[in-house]
Amino acid sequence: MGCLFAILALITPRFVVFVLWIFTHYLATAYGSWFWPTLGFFVAPTTTLAYAVARNDLSTASGSITAAGTLVIVIGVLIDIGLIGGGARGRRT
Repeated sequence: MGCLFAILALITPRFVVFVLWIFTHYLATAYGSWFWPTLGFFVAPTTTLAYAVARNDLSTASGSITAAGTLVIVIGVLIDIGLIGGGARGRRT
């Protein structure tokens, strides 16, 4: 059961990034190019989604990211680090 949870935790953000990339312009609006979302898909998908949310939904009229947007990005980074760190801890035991 634990392996199923781990696989779903790793696949879900990548699936969401893929669906957003195929069916919407949400990532293109946030990043402006294809390079960073592609890199984020492989390295840190939750952070990629968090930045897109912060940039599209939580930005001011001038385009800068608000404090709430920064908090969303920090949570995304922590989730990505937790997923990577949890796998390393599981391999050690």
